Amino acid sequence: MGKQDPSAGRNWYVLHTYSGYEDSVKKALEQRIESLGMQDYIFGVVVPKEKQIVFKRGEPIEEERKLFPGYVLVDMVVTDDSWYVVRNTPNVTGFVGSGNIPVSVSPEEFGVIERRVGEQEAKFKSDFRAGDLVIIIDGPFKNYEGTVDAVDIDKGKLTVLVVIFDRETPVELDFTQVKKK
Repeated sequence: MGKQDPSAGRNWYVLHTYSGYEDSVKKALEQRIESLGMQDYIFGVVVPKEKQIVFKRGEPIEEERKLFPGYVLVDMVVTDDSWYVVRNTPNVTGFVGSGNIPVSVSPEEFGVIERRVGEQEAKFKSDFRAGDLVIIIDGPFKNYEGTVDAVDIDKGKLTVLVVIFDRETPVELDFTQVKKK
């Protein structure tokens, strides 16, 4: 890797990890920063996650989902020492970059990640798409069939077109009130 490039100041870099070990890599790296006195070179470790709502047994449950499984972000100045500390953290398989030279995340890319992580409102997870045929399993239109017209991920609602009195009528339903046909 050679000498430190003075223009390669403090940046966010992306680490490859074994999938499922992102949180343990974050913890291990934070301990190594502390024990090896690298606070002046490595400033932060982030596993980008977003909140989403999934349905388990019909109940909405909020859970965190990793945005980039197998990746961890590190805010650091790359020197021979800091590179070595990060590279030799257990379950780190390497930096994202070309060869041995880590490539930093652009401010634009990091801004996009930060915004998604910063969204405190959980999103609903949905397998529904416009055009899907569904059966209504709950509510006043139970057992009616319909076609999904629109999906509102933020509210966990669907607009389903149901034929009532020979006319297609839009009905707003929760994700839990329908199932795919």
